[in-house]
Amino acid sequence: MNYRHILLFSLILVCFSLDAQQQGKAIYHYIFPEFMNGTVLMKNGTKNQALLNYNAATEEMIFDQNGQKLAFAEITLNQLDTVFIQDRKFVLLDNKKFVEVINQNGYKLLIQYKCRIIPPGKPAAYGGTSETSSVTSYSSWSESGRVYQLELPDDFKVNTSFVYWLDNGAGWNSFSSMGQIKRFYNKQKALYNKYLKENKVDFKDSESIIGLIHYMETN
Repeated sequence: MNYRHILLFSLILVCFSLDAQQQGKAIYHYIFPEFMNGTVLMKNGTKNQALLNYNAATEEMIFDQNGQKLAFAEITLNQLDTVFIQDRKFVLLDNKKFVEVINQNGYKLLIQYKCRIIPPGKPAAYGGTSETSSVTSYSSWSESGRVYQLELPDDFKVNTSFVYWLDNGAGWNSFSSMGQIKRFYNKQKALYNKYLKENKVDFKDSESIIGLIHYMETN
């Protein structure tokens, strides 16, 4: 390969890299990596098919209408019973926020998906940046509708979080940390510690938390 070919190849690589950076990267503030075929079941039994996804940043169920991303209107939410996406089931908690139904046999377990989008900080004194100073810029960015897109710019961060809702016959309890789950099962401390000793459990790994709660509720 001569010098001219090497130079041309290098320029192609640089252009490709810049283009990829400008396009942004997929940061999953949505539960699914793309909009999926789903079914919206209304309280009167009516079923509607739509391309659906759940936006954890806005905590809204979003549907794709000819390329436009829209949230369910309040009048729809008031009449909504269940949303099915693939083999997963979502319902409204207190008629406000969507939660995924994980278990209904013997005990009820729901997961509420949340996340906080952190835009790049504005320049601060001494060459640093301030994330708190970027709240205003995020608000205007959010109002532009880009928060409904699947991809965010490269310099945005997403902090994901979960709230687990459990009703084992004594009413609803919510957990937003491992400490809260541990305190809830304080009377079964030996069983709880045994499971954690034998299994890796991470609060941000929903499958591991589902496994822990299932073990505690069935043993």
